[in-house]
Amino acid sequence: MATSFSSPTETERRGIPAASFVEDVHTFLTQSGFDANSALGFLQERLQQYKVAEMKLLAQQRDLQAKIPDIKKCLDIVFTLQAKQGTGEALITDFEVSEGIYSRACIDETDSVCLWLGANVMLEYSCDEANALLKKNLENAKASLEVLIEDLQFLRDQVTITQVTIARVYNWDVHQRRSRQAAQAT
Repeated sequence: MATSFSSPTETERRGIPAASFVEDVHTFLTQSGFDANSALGFLQERLQQYKVAEMKLLAQQRDLQAKIPDIKKCLDIVFTLQAKQGTGEALITDFEVSEGIYSRACIDETDSVCLWLGANVMLEYSCDEANALLKKNLENAKASLEVLIEDLQFLRDQVTITQVTIARVYNWDVHQRRSRQAAQAT
């Protein structure tokens, strides 16, 4: 006896349900209690849910990909400040006031920096603490990006499986209708 669908390697990934590949459409419809139209409606709804989840993950990916260079830039600045410590010379740099607007600053020797944490919060850290925090944030952002990329790949696989299942159910339904019409014609 053929099984109605093969068991996927994962049943869920971070809240994203896995799609099952339907090998035998008739058995699938019988076991699920759907008729062809209901199954197609269910599968289309699931496909839309996958698409919405994909859009959310892509937005998170864009945010992380924008965040990583910012963290690296902050790390470089902290490193430069640490390198200038003890030399007695000031650091002259241009900094961004707002998008596209820069100002020149002369930074005397300092042992602390202020980091923007978001949500209107800025805290002062020693250069060593800031360096450690930024390195940790960079590692976390890279790890999160890797997980996000894996989630997107899993999601794309589920979209493909669902699209193939929709095509199989639709084709099976068309074949059944043609068979019934041919039987009625004779």
